[in-house]
Amino acid sequence: MSTLPHYSLFIDGAWTEGAGGQIMATQNPATGEDWATFACAAPEDVERTVAAARRALNDPAWRDMTQTARGKLIHRLADIIAVHAQELGQLETTDSGKLLAETSAQTGYVADYYRYYAGLADKIEGAVLPIDKPDMHVFTRREPIGVVAAIVPWNAQMFLTATKLGPALAAGCTVVLKASEIAPVPMLAFAKLVEKAGFPPGVISVITGEAETCAIPLTRHPDVDRIAFTGGPETARHVIRNSAENFAVTSLELGGKSPIVVFEDTDLDGAANGLIAGNFGASGQSCVAGSRGLVQRSILASLTDKITEKAKGIVVGDPLEAATHVGPLCTDAQIQKIKSALALAEAQGAQIVFGGAQLDRPGNYMAPTLVACAGPDTATLNTEMFGPVMSLLPFDTEEEAVALANDSDFGLGSGVFTQNLARAHRVSTRLKAGICWVNTYRAISPIAPFGGYGQSGYGREAGVDAILDYTRTKTTWINTSDAPMANPFVMR
Repeated sequence: MSTLPHYSLFIDGAWTEGAGGQIMATQNPATGEDWATFACAAPEDVERTVAAARRALNDPAWRDMTQTARGKLIHRLADIIAVHAQELGQLETTDSGKLLAETSAQTGYVADYYRYYAGLADKIEGAVLPIDKPDMHVFTRREPIGVVAAIVPWNAQMFLTATKLGPALAAGCTVVLKASEIAPVPMLAFAKLVEKAGFPPGVISVITGEAETCAIPLTRHPDVDRIAFTGGPETARHVIRNSAENFAVTSLELGGKSPIVVFEDTDLDGAANGLIAGNFGASGQSCVAGSRGLVQRSILASLTDKITEKAKGIVVGDPLEAATHVGPLCTDAQIQKIKSALALAEAQGAQIVFGGAQLDRPGNYMAPTLVACAGPDTATLNTEMFGPVMSLLPFDTEEEAVALANDSDFGLGSGVFTQNLARAHRVSTRLKAGICWVNTYRAISPIAPFGGYGQSGYGREAGVDAILDYTRTKTTWINTSDAPMANPFVMR
């Protein structure tokens, strides 16, 4: 283990090992072998990190920096990220198994998220209120909410960091980034870019570690004012309970079982590509995976054939290779969960059209899989697979399609494929999801809010309004009269 690359924690502008001396190894999912080690935070490190963030929040170096200057500093970080996108992408691919083509391109695009919020930094405005009392000048201003605990999972790390860190910094907050103990290397390496950009010490720290020693002490810390969490519903419940200790404002971006509804008037090629992108893109390791394919019965057979034909060209292999379309899953636990769901689905009467098996090779490789479901209770329709598994279920009418699509505890993404503009508007309005893509899928932008309904969480990331979620409104009353304040016990 000592010969492997090692990554330290970044706390208060300095690189450090954990106070408890704990070191963990991270595996390369493509080989199943340890490839790097990293330091783990102990509760003492969390205490020190939050204290540094609180001190930095009130330090004139950050507190008194103009919003325009903050914007320029965030812009500098964006430029540095763009230069190092390939390097960060390679680390993320090695650590999580995601395709290099995707991680490097996504990291490069993430720079635009920071540029977007850099541009908004000096556009956070208050208002003068037309108050209903004479001789009173009343105005509002937006102030930083304070210390932010941003908890980021292993998938799409650079993207999910940007949607939290960008608006938080632009609002003037300080941020403790907590990386997942699964595949944390890219975020620890990202801290080197933060250091290079020149943020004052304590404004951004990056730590990782196990729940008991890192995440729990962080989310319940009395000096944490805001929690931005991305992960699963079960962990989110613990985060909410922890936030009862500090009353931190909390936003949750959780999992999904997103429906893709395909009507008979669709372009079959486009719909097949949308379903493939929604299920096999990112090897299915996406919170917006469109893993509930609802297809009008009249075209189910032809669309299934189209998907099957296209799937023959999918290359499963080394995620560092440009020719690879689907790489390994990040953990073996995902493979086991998928196997269990597939076995149960078959017992319920579902048929495996293609795939359905773990590949006989080193690493966590699962064959792209298509399941023809026997009914809406099929296991693969109701379990977040987080792997390359597509499930198709027929419907007959638009009403039935909407009912099936909304029959879920989740509500993050959704898709509609139709050439009927009126139907596109009608159905997209009725779908209970925070995002709806029509005749496309998995498109993102810093300009577009991202978030869900139900067990997919609450709060929105990206877009103009996201920056306001990292501020509090202060109202100031100024008596403009020369007369002294009236006797409060004399009522007029």
